[in-house]
Amino acid sequence: MSSIESVKESLFTDAFTKNPYPAYTALRGQEPVFRVLLPDGNYAWFITKYDDALEALKDQRLIKDYSKLDDSASENKSIFSENMLFADMPEHRRLRGLVSKAFTPKMVAEMRGRIQEIANELLDKMEGKEQVDLIDAFAFPLPIIVICEILGIPAKDRDKFRVWSNSMIEGANGEHAASATEHMKDFVAYLGKRFAEVRENPADDLISKLIIAEEEGDQLTEQELYGVVSLLIIAGHETTVNLISNCVMALLAHPEQLELLKNKPELIHTTIEEALRFNDPVEFSTSRWAGEDLEFKGKRMKKGDLVIVILNSANHDPSQFDHPEVFDITRQKSKHLAFGKGIHTCLGAPLARLEGEIAINSFINRFPECKLHADKNELVWRPGMIVRGVKKASNNFMTFIFDCCMLFSVQQSNMNTHFS
Repeated sequence: MSSIESVKESLFTDAFTKNPYPAYTALRGQEPVFRVLLPDGNYAWFITKYDDALEALKDQRLIKDYSKLDDSASENKSIFSENMLFADMPEHRRLRGLVSKAFTPKMVAEMRGRIQEIANELLDKMEGKEQVDLIDAFAFPLPIIVICEILGIPAKDRDKFRVWSNSMIEGANGEHAASATEHMKDFVAYLGKRFAEVRENPADDLISKLIIAEEEGDQLTEQELYGVVSLLIIAGHETTVNLISNCVMALLAHPEQLELLKNKPELIHTTIEEALRFNDPVEFSTSRWAGEDLEFKGKRMKKGDLVIVILNSANHDPSQFDHPEVFDITRQKSKHLAFGKGIHTCLGAPLARLEGEIAINSFINRFPECKLHADKNELVWRPGMIVRGVKKASNNFMTFIFDCCMLFSVQQSNMNTHFS
C-alpha cells in the first residue's frame, strides 16, 4: 500500500481527528483531489488545496439541492432542509433575500452592548473558582443566549436548544441517529407552537421579522421557517462555541501570542481571523453534488457524485498562507475559507466574529493567567464531519466536573476593564 493510500485510510480515525494537518499536507502535495470511501459506505470527492477549494465553492455545477438528482429525495426531504444552505440559484437568491430583510448587519451591530453584558455576567460566575469548564461555563452559553434572545426564545427553553442543536450536528453520525430523530420531533413541535404564538402576537424578535418579511409579495413558507430557524441556530451558535474554545486553546498553546494580545487588545480582530484560519470550527464544507458529468482538476466526476471541500486543509495551504502552521495574530489580509465563499458565504459571519471578539478579549482580560488544566493530547473532539471542536477531556479528568469539556485553571485579575 502506498503512503498516500495509508493517509486516506487514516482520515476517520481518532488520531486524525486530534491532528489532521500532517495528513492534509501529504494530500495537498500528492493527490489534492481524491475519491474516498466514507464511514457510512458512500464515496465522496475531497478537495484539499486552497485554489481548488475556492473554485469548487463557487462552481455552480456543484449543486446543493440533491432533489434535483433524485425525485424520491423531494418526497423525503428533511423539514430543516428548506433554507438557502441547501438551495441553488435562483431559489437561493430568493431565500437569502427574505432572510436578509430580517437578519441585518444593523441588527447584529446593535447587539454589541448586550453581548458584552452577557459575557460579563458569565465571567462573574466564574470568579473565585480554581477550575472551570470553559465550554459549559462560557463558550456554550454565550452564543446560545445571544441567538435565543435574537430569535425571541424564552430563557427557560435555552437548555432544550442545546440538546436540539447538538442533535442537528451529531445526528449525521450514525451512533447518534436514533436520539437525534426523537430530539428533532420535539424541536419541530416546539417551533410550530412558537410560530403560532408569534403570528398572534408579533414582537421585535427575529422569528417575528422572518414571519412578516416580504419581498415583492413573497414570504417564507412554514417549511422554510423551520429550515431557516434551524440554520440560524447552527450558524449563530454551534460554530461560535467552537470558535471561542479553539481560539482560547490556540492562544494558550502559543503564550507569546497570548501575551501580545494582552498588551495590544486592538489585535482582537486579526486574532479572530487567525483563529478561524488556524483551526476552523467548520472542518468540512456541507455537501455538494456534481449536477452533471464534469471534469474538475483532471478528475472525472459523474453526475450525482458527492463533493466535499476540506476547509481546514485549504486554510493551511502554503501557496496561500506564509508559514500556515504558525499561529500568528498579526497575520494580515487572511483570505481564509472558514465562512465559505460564493453564494453560500455564511450569513451569520458578522455575528460570529462579533461574539468571538468580545468573548476572547473579555475572557483573557478577566483571567490573564488562565492555563489548560487537561492534557491537550487527551482532549476528545466532536464526532462527525461538520464542526471541529473539543467535546470533552478524557475519563481521567471527568472527576473534576460533570460532562467535562475543557478544564482551565484561572487566576482572577485585578483589572476591571472589559475590551470589546
